[in-house]
Amino acid sequence: MTDFFKAILFLNYALLLSVILLGAAKYRILDNKEKQYFHCIAFLFLIELLNLVLPYVFNLNDTSFLYPLYIAGEFFLVTALFIRKLNLSKYFLGITVLLACGFMISKYVFNYPFNSDIVKVISNIIIICLSGFALIREIRGVSAQNRFLFADAGIFFYYSVSVFIFIIQHQIADLSENDYYIILSANNILSGILYCSFLYTFTKLKK
Repeated sequence: MTDFFKAILFLNYALLLSVILLGAAKYRILDNKEKQYFHCIAFLFLIELLNLVLPYVFNLNDTSFLYPLYIAGEFFLVTALFIRKLNLSKYFLGITVLLACGFMISKYVFNYPFNSDIVKVISNIIIICLSGFALIREIRGVSAQNRFLFADAGIFFYYSVSVFIFIIQHQIADLSENDYYIILSANNILSGILYCSFLYTFTKLKK
C-alpha cells in the first residue's frame, strides 16, 4: 500500500506541475476573475513545494506548521474566487480575510483550536456551498462565465468528498498503517481528478 501511495503522490506532483506550466502559458488570455483560478493552483503548488523542499533540502522533517497557513490561504483564495464570480458584495471578501487572518493568529499565537482539522472541515463546507451555487448558475446559463464550468465541477466534487473523508477518518479511533495510507491515497486520487479538470480547462481555453 505504501508503494501505491507514493505512486499516486508523485503522479499528483506531475499533474500539479503540468497545471502550473499550462496555466502560466494561458495566463494572458484569462480575465480578472479567471486569473483567480491560477492563483489558487499556484498557492497549492507553493505549499506542496515547501513540503518537499523543507525536509529534503533544509532537513526540516516537521512541516506541520504549514497546515494552518494552507487552510487559511486555501479558504481565502477559493472563497474569494466564487465571491467575485457570483458578484457578491465586497463585504464578503472582507469577512473571508478576517476569518483567514483570525484563524492564523489564533493558531500560531494561542494554538487554538488544537485540532486544525475542525477548521478545515468548516472551510470546506463553506467552499462547497459557494462552488455549488456557482455551478448551478452556470448549468442553468445564468452566468456568462462558463469557460471554467468543468473546473468548478472538479472543485465542488473534490471538496465534497474531502469533507466525507475527513469525517470518516476521525470516526475511526485507531487507524492501522494500511488504513492510513488508504485514506491518504483516496484523498490524493481526488486531488488528481481536480488537477485533471484544470488541465482540461486550460487546454481548451482560447482567446
